[in-house]
Amino acid sequence: MNRTKALTRGAVIAALYVVLTLVSAALGLAGGAIQLRLSEALCILPYFCAEAVPGLAVGCFLANLLTGAAPWDILLGSLATLLGAMGARLVRRWRFLVPLPTVLANAAIVPPVLIYAYGVPEGYGLLLLTVSLGEVLSVGAIGLPLLFVLEKRCKGLFTK
Repeated sequence: MNRTKALTRGAVIAALYVVLTLVSAALGLAGGAIQLRLSEALCILPYFCAEAVPGLAVGCFLANLLTGAAPWDILLGSLATLLGAMGARLVRRWRFLVPLPTVLANAAIVPPVLIYAYGVPEGYGLLLLTVSLGEVLSVGAIGLPLLFVLEKRCKGLFTK
């Protein structure tokens, strides 16, 4: 694939992530102990193309910056998205597993960020549950059906 096309695709993915996060923030869903970021549904895109990995990480970084996230959240939240996207790319052979790395990365990284960067009073166990549930809903319940629709309707648009 042409480098310009790949760079453009990654930039479009980053922009979509930002826009969907801003929509989630406007609806009060993007931050706090209970999060349901619509943008996380895009974390299935590494199934289709490698440029989705940096696109998602950059999109998360910019979205966190624009929504006023704490510095640790900007860095570590973006790292969680990067690790999840890399994992999704690695397990793409088993499409039903594609959401799992994103759920696991966010479950591991986001609860401590909420506790230490924001002083969220809930315990680690409850935050682990709420963050995981939000990710399962975003990338599993929304993202996985999106993967199936894109796979069926957009043949040729993506390269695996």
